[in-house]
Amino acid sequence: MSDSIERLYQAVIAAKDLDPATSRTARLFQRGPAKMAKKLAEEAIEVVIDAVSGKSDAVIRESADLFYNLAVLWASAGVKPEDVWREMERRERLLGIAEKLPKSPVKVPKPAPVPVVRRRIVALENRLRKR
Repeated sequence: MSDSIERLYQAVIAAKDLDPATSRTARLFQRGPAKMAKKLAEEAIEVVIDAVSGKSDAVIRESADLFYNLAVLWASAGVKPEDVWREMERRERLLGIAEKLPKSPVKVPKPAPVPVVRRRIVALENRLRKR
């Protein structure tokens, strides 16, 4: 799969300076990162809708669109697929490949407070005597 994404990424790089009238990729680059991000988000939503609806074939098609738009956004941001693979490898070493890193530091639960046992105060009236 990483070879396919690398080929896709290289194709995006090659197409970014083509004529925007004939190249969707060039048109996205012309419109800028905000438009690229919007298209990526739209594709992600379409994948989700099709997955929830149980439309496997549509999920496959929309996932391909999602990868395409992700490669376009990576190229615009100066991110290369190998940068992402390095991050995936780092995460795998930390948590395993199927786990996502938490957004904030992992919170270690505080130990339960030790209950304070209060003793009854007993008056010492008769015990204190002047000598």
